Order: sequence, then C-alpha cells, then structure tokens
Amino acid sequence: MPMLAELIDAVVGADTHRDTHQLEIAHPTGAPIDVRSISNDTCGFTEAVGWIAEHAPGSRVVVAIEGTRSYGAALTRALTEAGLTVIECEQPTRRARRRKGKSDAIDAHLAVLAALRLDAAKLPTPRAEGDREALRVLLCARDELTTTGTGQTNRLKALLRDGDDTDRALARGKLTDITLNRLARRRPPPEATRAQAVRQTEIRRLAVALRDQRRELKHNRAQLQAIVNDLAPGLTDHNGIGPVCAAQVIVSFSHPGRCRSEAAFAALGGTSPIEASSGRTTRHRLNRGGDRALNKAIHTIARTRMRDCPATQAYVTRRFAEGKNEAEIRRCLKRYIARQLHRFLTTAMAPA
Repeated sequence: MPMLAELIDAVVGADTHRDTHQLEIAHPTGAPIDVRSISNDTCGFTEAVGWIAEHAPGSRVVVAIEGTRSYGAALTRALTEAGLTVIECEQPTRRARRRKGKSDAIDAHLAVLAALRLDAAKLPTPRAEGDREALRVLLCARDELTTTGTGQTNRLKALLRDGDDTDRALARGKLTDITLNRLARRRPPPEATRAQAVRQTEIRRLAVALRDQRRELKHNRAQLQAIVNDLAPGLTDHNGIGPVCAAQVIVSFSHPGRCRSEAAFAALGGTSPIEASSGRTTRHRLNRGGDRALNKAIHTIARTRMRDCPATQAYVTRRFAEGKNEAEIRRCLKRYIARQLHRFLTTAMAPA
C-alpha cells in the first residue's frame, strides 16, 4: 500500500486558532518550502489558496488541517471549495512535542509530517456538512434540552416532596402532561406564608419550563426524522432504530468513503472485539474506545432489539445455551448492528 508521500507533489500543514492560522507547505520529503500566517476570515482563506498555488511544485497538493470541526472548520470549507484535497490531522501528542517544543510553526510542521506518514488508502477525510451538520446541531440541542429537563424534574419533585400529602403523591408518580398543566395553573392560597408562596411560584415556573421542554423535544424529534428520511430513506424502518439513534449514526458515518470498511466503522463505534484470551480461556471483550456517542446509539438499538425483536430474542436464547453471558451476547449484537448500518448507509447515501 503506497504512502501519501509517494503520490503527491506537496503537502500543507495547518495549525488553526481562533484569530489566525499557521500554514507550512513542504515537499513530499518533509523539507519545508515556505510558511505563512493567515487571518481566520475570508480574506485569509483567499490568501491561503493563492499562496498554495504560488509555492506548490505541482498540482497534487494535500492539506492536513488540525481542528477541521473547530477553529479550522471555515478554512476546511474554503479549501475544499477551491478544489484542494483536505484531510484531518490530530493534535500532536505530548511524546511528539517533548523534544521539539511547542509553537504554531512547530505544530504546522508536525501536521506535515503526520500527513506524509499516512497510507494513501486510509486518508482521514473531514466529515460532511450540509444536512449532516444540521443533524449534529439538532443532536447537541437535544442533549442540552434533556440535561436541563432532568435537572428541572429533580428540582420540581424535591419541591413537591416538601408539600402536603397531595404534592407528595405527585412527587412519587410520573410527571405527565396532565400533571404539569395542573401545576402550571396552580396559585398560592391567600393565607399562604411567604415560604409557601415562593415554593408554589417556583413549582409553577418549573412546570411551565418542563412543559415547554417536552414540546421542544417533540419538535426536535420531528426535525431529526425529516432530515434522516432525506439522507437515508428507510433507515428508521429497521427494527430498534428511531430518529435520534439514526441521526447519531449518520453524523458519525458522515458520508460513504469516510470509513473504508465495515470493520473500520465498527472500530469507530467502539464495537470491534478486543482479544482478551489467556491460557485455556479464549474470549473477546468490549472495545471501550471510538466514538462513544455512536457506541451509545448502537447500544440502544441492541437493547431495543433484545426486548422487542423475536429474531434477536431467539439469537440471545441460543447464545445463552452456548455459555455466553449477557455482556458477550450484547457485544456480538452490537458488532452485527455496526456491519448492518455500514452496509445500509453506504448504499443509501451513495450519490446517484
């Protein structure tokens, strides 16, 4: 398998920051040609494109950018639109920096060296934007809504536990929409003390906030479903896959070709088996690396199928009879689900 250095005329390393970016263009041998600092705006991006065209010894140029989804997102978009090949570059490790020091110029050179060592068939391409980015924003908003709603629910139940028998009974049960509407209309009695009036006012505020939060979650779910249907029609028709899990899978998958194989996608999702054999024991364990949000989505799909899918339940029963425990069976299911998702998305999201 050829290295990237064998197939290009020049490589550009970019160390990105909030206000400026440090660029270095180098030969395939790693020898620097020129360095440049540009501003993080449209003028700087135009300057970078012209600078690369001026100093590149050939047309085959690859740009390795650190932080393609952070400070380097706009630079990645501008260089991609200019027709340049852009790849992701991880931050240098402490071991790589120990003998070289730390500066923007050093980090840009380390990005050059990291790109040159890559296999040409395993280039880490940046994640797609467009509808995929819309899904990512909606998932971040959903996480915030869920976290905030959990805290508000806990505070509301704590206030209800301090009330009378009726409030304590409400605190023990589920806060349904009917209960929240009733609490939102509640007013403190005229003879209430200051402490009671403040508590009742806070109960009403939290009930209104929770009611609005649930409405926003429903709207968020509908938006996720609509975008998922456009990007990968039929994905949510699979057993155990809802709009939220489907959206997270698409966000991590990004686009066909980002994960070179279904095994690479399984490793990305932390579902690839890790050898854990010793002596006369032959077994595998869970992979605790990878994209944990993707792993959580696959885990949710597996648990749902174990609960509701007859075929999966028959598989679980058979593996129990073979001596597997629940964690090992779930690991096997997650690996199968990762394979199924990769194959489906590669076909469904491929351009016509």
